[in-house]
Amino acid sequence: MLPGAPPGQTWIGDDAAVLGDGRLLAIDALVAGVHFTDATPLDDVGWKALTVNVSDIAAMGGRPEHAVVSVVGRPDTDLDALYRGLAAAGATYGCPIVGGDLANGAITVVTVAVTGAVDDGAPVLRSGARPGDAIYLTGPVGAAAAAGWHHRPVARVDEGRQARRAGATAMIDVSDGLVADLNHLARASRIGYVLDRVPVAEGATEEQALHGGEDFELLFTGPPDLTVGIRVGTCTDDTDQHLPSRGWEHDFERPA
Repeated sequence: MLPGAPPGQTWIGDDAAVLGDGRLLAIDALVAGVHFTDATPLDDVGWKALTVNVSDIAAMGGRPEHAVVSVVGRPDTDLDALYRGLAAAGATYGCPIVGGDLANGAITVVTVAVTGAVDDGAPVLRSGARPGDAIYLTGPVGAAAAAGWHHRPVARVDEGRQARRAGATAMIDVSDGLVADLNHLARASRIGYVLDRVPVAEGATEEQALHGGEDFELLFTGPPDLTVGIRVGTCTDDTDQHLPSRGWEHDFERPA
């Protein structure tokens, strides 16, 4: 139902939209009972809400610029705690919060939108991988699942910019799970792949590394001789060559 992007822009279907001036735009919502529990400290929720958006900017090889925040919650919501986490993340990533909105509701929902930019080149999309490209990760995966997803994720902004400058052809952040996100990239690029090895985080199982999600490491492809990242596999020309996804998915049913 929505219009397609004009030439030179990328809209729906990537980690962030690429607009006409080359600016990046990303948005994500954290919902109580889905992304965090009542036991999760609200400062951690605030940190994560901004960080996951910065990670989407990082997955394009960009840097974050500004954020706006919308909060829905009960009247007794500890906004000071929530904003301590948001402000700490904004300071860490050089991404100040410049506006937002507050509304009352039955559950807490924190929505953040972030703008970003690529200073010296074009953003890296999910759709640029080619057969013969190597597949890389910026670090081990599985730590988030091993910790029960009770942690403060870190957006790999510097690593994303390094990968882009080194010649990355496609990139995505590992939010839904390594295999699930690799499959997103493979579908967008119309390639298959073979995984040779997966760097498993300390304390995690291989299952958690493959499917746990929320590690927010960056997964990218590029020439086999890149000197950045950990090589984990190879892109192929067989689009049926992939692993089954078992990562997180939100389910929506279309009306009959």
